[in-house]
Amino acid sequence: MEPESYSLAFDELQRIVSEMEQGDVGIDELALNVKRAAELIQYCKNKLKATELDVAEILKQLEEEGDGA
Repeated sequence: MEPESYSLAFDELQRIVSEMEQGDVGIDELALNVKRAAELIQYCKNKLKATELDVAEILKQLEEEGDGA
């Protein structure tokens, strides 16, 4: 299930890591948590990359507008 936002994905990932660090995860749940953490990490990486591309495009447009003035 894909998170609704980067913030929610990051919060869930932090919760999973915290539970694992505290040893609150049973062996049966561990594999599921690791899989979910990998999904969340991939989602966050994709979101960050998309944001980076959006910002670069906006900056490029602003530069082009500035050059044409």
